[in-house]
Amino acid sequence: MCASDLGGRRGVPRRVQRSVQRSVQRGLSIVEIMVGVVISLLVGLAATNSAVMFSAAQRQGIGSGGVTVNATTALAALKNDVTSAGLGFLGDGRLLCQRLNLSVGAVMMWDGATFSPVRVTREAAADRIDVLYGTNVEAGANVFLQTDSDGTDAALQSRLPVAAGQAVLLAPAAAGDPCVVRSVTATTAATETDPQRLSFANTGAHNAMAFTTTGAYPERSRITLLGDLRWNRYRLDSGNLILERPLEQAQAVLARNVIALRSQYGITAAAAGSTTLEDWQNAEGAGFAALDATTIGRVRALRVGIVTRSPQREKPGPSGECESSLAKPQLFGVEVEPDVSDWRCYRYRTGIVVIPLRNLVMGVRS
Repeated sequence: MCASDLGGRRGVPRRVQRSVQRSVQRGLSIVEIMVGVVISLLVGLAATNSAVMFSAAQRQGIGSGGVTVNATTALAALKNDVTSAGLGFLGDGRLLCQRLNLSVGAVMMWDGATFSPVRVTREAAADRIDVLYGTNVEAGANVFLQTDSDGTDAALQSRLPVAAGQAVLLAPAAAGDPCVVRSVTATTAATETDPQRLSFANTGAHNAMAFTTTGAYPERSRITLLGDLRWNRYRLDSGNLILERPLEQAQAVLARNVIALRSQYGITAAAAGSTTLEDWQNAEGAGFAALDATTIGRVRALRVGIVTRSPQREKPGPSGECESSLAKPQLFGVEVEPDVSDWRCYRYRTGIVVIPLRNLVMGVRS
């Protein structure tokens, strides 16, 4: 190799440098650019599809998980509520009230109507659950009236730890007469000669209304301390599980995408003295459409079930048909009709809770 073939760079032939310079000046051909663009588009499209599928799966997982968590929380709240059913309305081994008079301000709630502290009512394809109880643990005990009461005041044979503003229940001696809920507006402490006396002035929350049928509350009638009276109602409304409080005229949504709410009474056998839960009874038939003095003594528990639907529709399978659900959900062995026509494109979950009715078990002898 001659010296003239050596370029400015030591050890690199000049003709090699000229070849490199021509390549750099020439750049990329149009074919090479198009190939690069196509490859970039394919990679971007694949990444976009993966991101969309991942996002959809994530939304479905979050939606289904959120519905499940809400339903579980709602059932837990319902269980805690129903467990207290009947506190203050039971005593002497029986339900103190077969009928009830109850008002709040100028609103009539019960006017001698048949009463049960827990009641399941069938509404269309769903059930409604009503629960009543007093908030004070002392409500489990009751005391006798010293003298007759006309519902405006009460003299007690024994001391009742009640304060102004709290609610009490006057239970008649005769089982057929209605009980009445009153608000205590003033208390007079007992002395050596005079009994403790409670006043129920019209200014009290439960004292303003006049009832069609008033009970007779003679001496030896019962009075129990309720404290704050709670009346909670659970029902379905347009796919939402609603907690309604009729006394406060308020309500809240507990869970969404609920397509079924059903409940059954856990009952003993009809034979006298039976104490074992032996069957589940719908809220229908003699004595169970509205619990009476006989059937309430057979109730030991309440079974509540709900069915929820996933909020997001899933894509059809390779055949073009949805395969997310192959059969309609069931509750207590009965098929539940979904609230959408393309029901196979959604997933369903069933939640069931069994709630012992401890106050009924301890307060009522069957």
